[in-house]
Amino acid sequence: MPEPTGNPPAEPPAASSPAPAPAPAPEQVALRLSAVLGRLLRRLRTTSSESLLTPTQPSVLARLDREGPATTAALARAEYVRPQSMRLTVGTLESRGLVGRAPDPADGRKSVVSITRTGLEVLTAVRAVKNDWLAEALAAELDDEERRTVAEAAELLDRLAGA
Repeated sequence: MPEPTGNPPAEPPAASSPAPAPAPAPEQVALRLSAVLGRLLRRLRTTSSESLLTPTQPSVLARLDREGPATTAALARAEYVRPQSMRLTVGTLESRGLVGRAPDPADGRKSVVSITRTGLEVLTAVRAVKNDWLAEALAAELDDEERRTVAEAAELLDRLAGA
């Protein structure tokens, strides 16, 4: 029989950690993600209300900045709006000096719309306000680990957006 050592008996080996929870169904994730992204987009839109742009107008400016000049019809297709609605949007942007029109080099009967220097300045200001609000919210509401998680989620969402 071994002699007592005065040490407490050894702890039994730790049980393995519990199995991770099952992944939620894609339909559940889709519903939650859609609701959350919708709220986040509405918040971002309200941060730049001083610019007096409708939600479609900065989207059109951003598309012209990113993809270059386009016809009104092409913009309507890309923004999923009717051509008549896009003509009104482009007309308003043009009257404010944010876009300009030029004859389409491929078809002189059409015109192409492009962003102006003023339009680019307005777009840059709108983006800055939105990014500042979001950066402040991330800093105030999330700790370092949560921000890492959001950064990882952003990568996954970017992949989904490309699908």
